[in-house]
Amino acid sequence: MVNSWRVQQAAREIRAGAVIAYPTEAVWGLGCDPWNEEAVERLLAIKSRLPDKGLILVADNIHQFDFLFEDFPETWMDRMASTWPGPNTWLVPHQNLLPEWITGVHDTVALRVSDHPTVRDLCSLVGPLVSTSANPQGRPAARTRIRVEQYFRGQIDLVLGGNLGGRRNPSVIRDLATGKVVRPD
Repeated sequence: MVNSWRVQQAAREIRAGAVIAYPTEAVWGLGCDPWNEEAVERLLAIKSRLPDKGLILVADNIHQFDFLFEDFPETWMDRMASTWPGPNTWLVPHQNLLPEWITGVHDTVALRVSDHPTVRDLCSLVGPLVSTSANPQGRPAARTRIRVEQYFRGQIDLVLGGNLGGRRNPSVIRDLATGKVVRPD
C-alpha cells in the first residue's frame, strides 16, 4: 500500500470528524468515521438520506470486521472471504455491536472489502469507513470529481483525488445468511 501524503491527510481529517469524498470501484463515495455520530449525521444530512436506511462499511481486509464475526459459522466466513476484496457487499448480522446511526432499523449491517487502492490505503490507516455513493438522495451517483463538487460544494471537508476503478455498477448486495441477492450489479 502506498499511503500517499494525500491519503494520510484524508486519514487525519477523518479522525478529526471530517466527511470526505473519494473514488471507489464504480462511483465516487462519501465517507467518514463510523464511530463518530456527529460525522455520520452530517453525512446523512448532506445526502438528504434517512438514518433508518443504514449505511455500508468498507474495509481494506476482512480482519477489520473480526469484532462482528466471533460466532459466525465457517460457511459464512468462507462465503465472504471468497468474494473479497471485490465488488460484493454482504448484509451481516450486527449483533448490536454497531451503533444505530450505522445500522438504521436493520438487524444486519452492510459490509464490503474494497479492491480499490485508494480506499484500501485509507482504510489501512483509519479502519473501516462509512461508504455511501456521492449523490444527494434521488440523484445519480457521481462518476467524476466535478460532479462531486457540483453536488456538495462547501458541504464536505475534503475531496480525495484519484480515478474510479473501472466498474460500471456499484457492488452487488447479498444477504449472508441466505446468499440471496438483494441488489444486483
